[in-house]
Amino acid sequence: MTTEEVRRGGLDVWSPSKTPPIGADLRDEQLMAVAFRHLADVGFAENMAGHITWQPDGQSQLNGRSDKPRSDMYVNPWGLWWQELTASDICVVDEDARVVRGRWDVTPAIHLHTELHRIRPDARVVIHNHPYYVTLVAALGILPELVHQTGSLFLDDMYLVETYDGEIDAPWRASELAQQIGSANLIVLANHGVIAAGRNLAEALYRAVSIERVCRLAYDVMLTGRTPSKMNRGDMVGMKQSLIERAADVYWAGAARMTIKADPDVLN
Repeated sequence: MTTEEVRRGGLDVWSPSKTPPIGADLRDEQLMAVAFRHLADVGFAENMAGHITWQPDGQSQLNGRSDKPRSDMYVNPWGLWWQELTASDICVVDEDARVVRGRWDVTPAIHLHTELHRIRPDARVVIHNHPYYVTLVAALGILPELVHQTGSLFLDDMYLVETYDGEIDAPWRASELAQQIGSANLIVLANHGVIAAGRNLAEALYRAVSIERVCRLAYDVMLTGRTPSKMNRGDMVGMKQSLIERAADVYWAGAARMTIKADPDVLN
């Protein structure tokens, strides 16, 4: 195979006949709480920083109407650490970041999410935080070099915001940044952190956990002072398809099972 040939991947190559399920029928708020807990468990969260928004597909059920597509979104409240969140803590905000349901308030930084959702119909889930190795790479003002097959997940799908411009706490600031990001599903914010987006909760969460490992590997390779071997781009295209289509859902189901087993109160 030449470097110009593209290897096929994903469900076109192989589709499992059966995969292990979560094992429970969970409400949206419970799924959100599980996602927060898992990301905290794997070191993605920086104490009480960060937020996840989820704008489910389909007709609006959050506000009792069924006459328009869903624009409201689930989000974590300001002040609670991801490690302590439960389903009853999840808030609902409208497309302009106003709280329409929930016991708590939300951070004004949520405008970055609302604006991304507004201009990116495909980005149903947006995850933001400051995991250590992604933040380390962000402090260097670079995108991570893809040195392992898992890095194929981010092939042609990363964007670097090169200048730190303070907290994104107003709609106009958020809109400018959202327009700059374009179609990328993984955004490294210089001197700040990372944003991972996806069509659903499983896809966005899998990108989030994967980028931290990708950045750690890239940084450790940099420390050797040696030039890493290059992966074949055609092979990476196929691997990217396989990771998105076969790995994300399976990873998410396993993460949910282990999180619920570790602390069933997350569902309360």
